[in-house]
Amino acid sequence: MIRIEKLGKTFRVGEGKTNTVLRDINLEVPKGCLYGLIGPGAAGKSVLLKMLTGLLRPDVGRIVIDDVDVTQSSEIALQDLRKRIGFLFQNYALFDSMTVADNIAFPLRRLIDPPEAEVQARVVERLKAVALAGFGDRLPAGLSGGQKKRVGVARATITNAPIVLYDEPAAGLDPVTSQKIFELLRAEQQASGATVIMVSSDLDRMLTVTDRVGMMHQGRLIFDGTTAEAQASTNPYVRQFVHGLVDGPL
Repeated sequence: MIRIEKLGKTFRVGEGKTNTVLRDINLEVPKGCLYGLIGPGAAGKSVLLKMLTGLLRPDVGRIVIDDVDVTQSSEIALQDLRKRIGFLFQNYALFDSMTVADNIAFPLRRLIDPPEAEVQARVVERLKAVALAGFGDRLPAGLSGGQKKRVGVARATITNAPIVLYDEPAAGLDPVTSQKIFELLRAEQQASGATVIMVSSDLDRMLTVTDRVGMMHQGRLIFDGTTAEAQASTNPYVRQFVHGLVDGPL
């Protein structure tokens, strides 16, 4: 389980100026849940994902992942925690000079360092799982946007991490490719039983695969419930965002 308690974060943006991006966030994500995090731009969604991995530290509050207090952990303890977390970055974050196979293998070699034969076998298995069998020797420059996302998914899941975080997994993709990516993420989650949190602006397709949804607005979590409850919500902010209404408070 992921538990977030009274989390807050403020950044300095200039001389005497600050920007509070997270305000009193309280959230529990059950084990094995596929959780969608939605909200307008600059609502704090990506910042929250980075805090779950310890890449950013909160000013107040805490994050507890399976009884490990992330906010109080040392850097050494965080390194152990990160072995249990897969992360798909919004902008792919693939290494241009590495082949697809080496990109996928990178976290496995960096965090676990199993025998090379096992690395190669797991890379082949991951490529097959994301429908990119035979692409291992290619470079990222020769891939389409959808293929790069699939490589990112393969890399995020190669360590069999029990927790996986996806930041805008379908950003910039056409509707058909976007739907295929979300179906892939759901299939991966169901096969592994991982706890997944994904941030996405593609609500129409994301809501077809999520179990629960949280909405952030101006740094606050203003809604947390099942996907069906989000779609039926009468909260004016949630209703406008989920249904794409032009008129509303946002």
